Amino acid sequence: MLPWVSSPPSVRMVLPTWAPPVLASVLPHLGGFGGAMITAKNVRTWYDTEIKKPWFRPPNWLFGPVWTALYTAMGYASYLVWESCDGFNDRSLVPLGLYGTQLALNWAWTPIFFGWHKLGLATIEIGCTWLAIVGCIVTFHPVSKTASYLMLPYLGWVSFASCLTFWIWRNNPSKKVD
Repeated sequence: MLPWVSSPPSVRMVLPTWAPPVLASVLPHLGGFGGAMITAKNVRTWYDTEIKKPWFRPPNWLFGPVWTALYTAMGYASYLVWESCDGFNDRSLVPLGLYGTQLALNWAWTPIFFGWHKLGLATIEIGCTWLAIVGCIVTFHPVSKTASYLMLPYLGWVSFASCLTFWIWRNNPSKKVD
């Protein structure tokens, strides 16, 4: 009799050992690709020509490589938590739930800011994202210190992005349509 006939198969029984870390590392990029398409349509028009930006804004070309590294690190961090908790269970519910929450919030910022040009809403949304990332790091730490450390550059970048978003919102009063 097959071992999973009486209970559902675990991911470990179905996938090769390399697949979970790779899949976890790729997952965050899915929303990133969608966001990149929205951003690409608005960067050269609205973002570059219609709004004031701060002197400390990085060049546009830097965002792609930074987000690639951050999405990969946060995805791998989620894998480390999943692995340390032996999969999805009561122990992984809160840390991976916060991970999913911060990831969804991360993905939502781009359509709000670049797609709808809702600068005030984007400022509030990125603040919520920041809080969810902190919660994620705090809940990752007892499970996997390495996972929590992998999330720190992401927190730093979102802190910086929060400053950019706030500055743009405050310094573009005619664009405050929300």
